[in-house]
Amino acid sequence: MNMQLSNSGKMILVECPRDAMQGWKNFIPTEKKIEYLNALLKVGFDVLDCGSFVSAKAIPQMADTAEVIKSLDLNNSSTKLLVIVANQRGAEEAVTFDQISYLGFPFSISPSFQLRNANSSLEESLERVKAIQALCTVHQKELVIYLSMGFGNPYGDLYNQDILLKWAGEMANLGIQTISLADTVGLASPNQIKEALDILIPQYPGIQFGVHLHASASNWEPKLAAAIYAGCNRIDGALKGIGGCPMAQDDLVGNMDTEKVIQYLVEHQLSNQIDPVQLAACSNMVSTVFQ
Repeated sequence: MNMQLSNSGKMILVECPRDAMQGWKNFIPTEKKIEYLNALLKVGFDVLDCGSFVSAKAIPQMADTAEVIKSLDLNNSSTKLLVIVANQRGAEEAVTFDQISYLGFPFSISPSFQLRNANSSLEESLERVKAIQALCTVHQKELVIYLSMGFGNPYGDLYNQDILLKWAGEMANLGIQTISLADTVGLASPNQIKEALDILIPQYPGIQFGVHLHASASNWEPKLAAAIYAGCNRIDGALKGIGGCPMAQDDLVGNMDTEKVIQYLVEHQLSNQIDPVQLAACSNMVSTVFQ
């Protein structure tokens, strides 16, 4: 079976230390974050999801994002920085940083989870997206939308093809160019991943569709393969698979392990952009960062 990459044909690798760090119980010292992120900038990732401008009360681990970004060394790195925002206030702070290229906004197509995660309805969140997109346009940033609960949800909220198309269509109408489907609680099957992408990619050929999958050691490969076979060319991961949604039913459901993703892509001749020496150095750092 041949793998067909959509849009540019290039596989986009997104490393997500922010997602790995945000739920970590022990506060990671700012200088440790800076050291780790600067090392990751040397690996060759396309995008580094490096922090978030959200409530420090809600996510105390990310309270130092502004300080961290100011200390990152982007010289001799082609990696672009992405930060997560949850409202206009966070976006207004994020767009003041020249170092940042992308703002990511989590938009859950599950009304229950959106209320829990962002304290807003889907309609209210859409208005936030409109305001943030306007800010991004003025400040020459790109807004990346994460459609969380993109493959279904455990809350009993209705999920079907029409709902997926409706919200992707709303984003397309706003000029969003990148949408990542997030398997927020790690429950998506390979078939669900393939079916969702099969619905969206042909409908919106001008949008780059990615996946932010949570997976265990036993099911990461079929999930990844399902996304790639469906034409997805943007993959999120985190070294050692650290992170994942705190509401996941299984504590083994962390992020997709970046090293396994890279190995898979190399084996299938889909990527050769990563510096293996720098990757190994970062892999060895993980145990000193996450303590």
